[in-house]
Amino acid sequence: MIGQTSAFRLARAGFSVTMFDPSPGHGATYAAAGMIAPSAEIAPGEEENYVLQLRALPSWRSLSVELSEVTDHQVDIFETGTLVVGWDGSDRRLMSQYAQIAADFNAEIRSVSRNTSPEMFEGISGRITDGIFIGGDAWLDPDQAMRIVGSANERLGVRLVHETIQSIRTTPDGVEAISAEGEYRASIGILATGAEHLPHGAEVTSENVVRPVRGMTVRVRGIDRSAQPTIRAFVHGHFFYMVSRPGGYCVLGATSDERRDPIIELGETQRLLRDALDVVPALDSAAILDSRVGLRPASKDLRPFFEVLAGGRWAWSSGHYRHGVTLAPLAALDALEFAVATT
Repeated sequence: MIGQTSAFRLARAGFSVTMFDPSPGHGATYAAAGMIAPSAEIAPGEEENYVLQLRALPSWRSLSVELSEVTDHQVDIFETGTLVVGWDGSDRRLMSQYAQIAADFNAEIRSVSRNTSPEMFEGISGRITDGIFIGGDAWLDPDQAMRIVGSANERLGVRLVHETIQSIRTTPDGVEAISAEGEYRASIGILATGAEHLPHGAEVTSENVVRPVRGMTVRVRGIDRSAQPTIRAFVHGHFFYMVSRPGGYCVLGATSDERRDPIIELGETQRLLRDALDVVPALDSAAILDSRVGLRPASKDLRPFFEVLAGGRWAWSSGHYRHGVTLAPLAALDALEFAVATT
């Protein structure tokens, strides 16, 4: 998503853009649930991330309008908020701890209960009687967003090359990118490779390093809670979420492993489905559609970065961790600023 939106922003500004991707949309974006949820994602020590993410929803609204001007289709953004709940006593204490941290961040939260807001608890286990509602959170469908951004890029003349860049270099008048198929020249280059290895020749500083954090989601055809808040739950000490889209398409997560192998393990899948059925027993008759796995790029301090490499004509946009979809429009603005300043 970072590469696609950056290409769109550059092409929209009048730049001639070539994008290299052997499998568009099948990086971390492929497994993403599409939540734009700065308040639900609050974590101690991530104040700067939170402030940055507060700009994400307005940026997505603006980007959606621009995409519709090019393609006549806009990215649907559902501003339903988030409901945070706890499964048992220990989990409810975790929920209370989250509420305190969120309050310290001045997030828009309020306590809700099944008695006062029964619609919010539709499909949720009857043993869960209260929770915390977070306003200002939203979600979108990354698959839809990728299709629309891809269509816009095609209409704007972005050249898509299904090749992997193996090495790069800076020349006196620009940059070169080399694949197994040939060499390509341009004025500037941007590396948006997520958690994948950088191509040979990328001279980066030791300040910015990314490590892969594996995440998995399971998609099911179940209940339709698309008009209700996204569910986030502490369950058996684990973290669980469910994003429900119109028609009963539900995305279940979350898993997080510091591993590079993009595999889906039976035990992890079983745990995720068990947690899902505990929190949302209405999913008992849901049909499993597919499972997806992606590698999220986590920086040392869990903050995204846009690093201009030695020579000044290559830049590296990464470190977005679990916020790649959320921050894509903002990363694209970084790319445009770099391009304008360099050319």
